[in-house]
Amino acid sequence: MLRTHRLTPFLYLAPALALLLFVFAYPLFAIFDFSLRRIRGATGPFIGPENYRQIFKDDVFREAVSHNAQLLLAVPILVAISLLLAVLLYERARGWQIYRNILFVPYILAVPVVGVVLSNMLQRNGVTNALLRAAGLDFLALDWIGSARRALWTVMGVIIWREMGFGIVLFLARLLSLNEEIQDAAKIDGAGWWQRLLYVTLPQMRGIVEFYTVVSIITMLAWVFSYVYVMTRGGPGNATQIMELYIYNFAFRNSLPGIASAVAVILFVITLALIVPLFRFRARTEMEDLG
Repeated sequence: MLRTHRLTPFLYLAPALALLLFVFAYPLFAIFDFSLRRIRGATGPFIGPENYRQIFKDDVFREAVSHNAQLLLAVPILVAISLLLAVLLYERARGWQIYRNILFVPYILAVPVVGVVLSNMLQRNGVTNALLRAAGLDFLALDWIGSARRALWTVMGVIIWREMGFGIVLFLARLLSLNEEIQDAAKIDGAGWWQRLLYVTLPQMRGIVEFYTVVSIITMLAWVFSYVYVMTRGGPGNATQIMELYIYNFAFRNSLPGIASAVAVILFVITLALIVPLFRFRARTEMEDLG
């Protein structure tokens, strides 16, 4: 039997670990360091928490945080719609594979393409309002992205429409792997469609639902910049200003990477504060199931 030194596996892993540390750990450390400096060029003097004090005094930053919080309202909507449509597809109605492909198409489209097309369609005189007026629904022909009250909700709707394709395919893949004998037994016992969904299907889907919830939270916090930048540039006014766009403006437009780094650190901490409890909850529920 071939024996190796106990450190040998770690030697094989060392190159990959070094690459991961360089790609992820070093930039993270650099961002924390930049957030405590007044950067001019590649570096600058240490100023402690001054950048953070400036941020919390800024009304635009507070608006950006509130808008990101508002976008989190899309998470339960996204999960519920994706799960419901996946279950309907799982029923294998005639043409269900075609419907699956149609629902998944928006997700494979590039975000800039989706943003440009829909921002033009949703303008006051865009195609959407023209169709509504032609159908006699003038009261629904609103200024979807030009109104400060509606712009963020419109962007949220576009995000849900595109991102739900991933959730549908993810949930459908899990549904197709379930033991159908349990569903058949529930039908024989007289369980209705909603009863089978609530008491048979959903308990078996809990792990994948929790995973997609975490993915959706990350998306709404730190993956919506491209939607907002393409569709509204944060406007009208600051109606769709978000933390990612705030970081971009200070890093590249205002040439203040210290401020941008401080906001990036705050966004990182907020993301961890929301996601870590979800992972702990999932670990606890798994232990309870095993117990």
